[in-house]
Amino acid sequence: MPADHMPAATAPRWERLDALRGAAIVWMVAFHFCFDLNTFGLLSPPQDFYRDGFWTGQRVCIVSLFLLSAGMGQALALAAQQRWPRFWRRWAQVAVCALLVSLGSAWMFPRSWISFGVLHGMALMLPLARLIGLRWPGALWPLGVAALALPWLVQHPFFDSRWTNWLGLVTHKPVAEDYVPLLPWVGVMLIGLTAAQALLRRRRWLFGALPAILQPLAVLGRWPLTVYMLHQPVLIGALMALAAIRGH
Repeated sequence: MPADHMPAATAPRWERLDALRGAAIVWMVAFHFCFDLNTFGLLSPPQDFYRDGFWTGQRVCIVSLFLLSAGMGQALALAAQQRWPRFWRRWAQVAVCALLVSLGSAWMFPRSWISFGVLHGMALMLPLARLIGLRWPGALWPLGVAALALPWLVQHPFFDSRWTNWLGLVTHKPVAEDYVPLLPWVGVMLIGLTAAQALLRRRRWLFGALPAILQPLAVLGRWPLTVYMLHQPVLIGALMALAAIRGH
């Protein structure tokens, strides 16, 4: 049976992809730790995480790694003939967590709460990527490139409101703690999906043993949603406790 078409019962654990996802998690936690230090006034000199290219560039790279990994994961799920009920169970977890992120951010940042962040984006992108991968696999690459290019070519004030900015054709970036619209980011996921399909066909990169030193990353990479939801409450709670201790 070809490597790009495997029954779910025999699908292997793709440790290299897990490790890539784990690396993205470590980078994300480190980035948010610096952000939280800055928010609590513990980073000297103070940093501008919203406009400084050093920080905004890291954010782009982190989100790109997560969406590439998600696209690659969908390629492996399709190759393993994952059925829709299992997909929707995982999707529901992402959607519920997206709602919790909105509620939590509205409490902490009422003026810049997250209405369409990375989890909201993934909740919309994952079904689209899966459907395209099933129905029109030959269109993955051109659609991915088109999605990346379209926001640079088309913008309109209609898409600047919170009700419409999820599409991504905005004239300016909204004030929000996280913003990952459908365009251009679904393009990253589609490119990850088609890249993984090519790697499966050619038996490249995804195959082979993972070096022992990278095993912790692979373990961490199996729990991306859990770490995403827990790391900020833990970091912020620790910094609040530190601030309380220093205040006495």
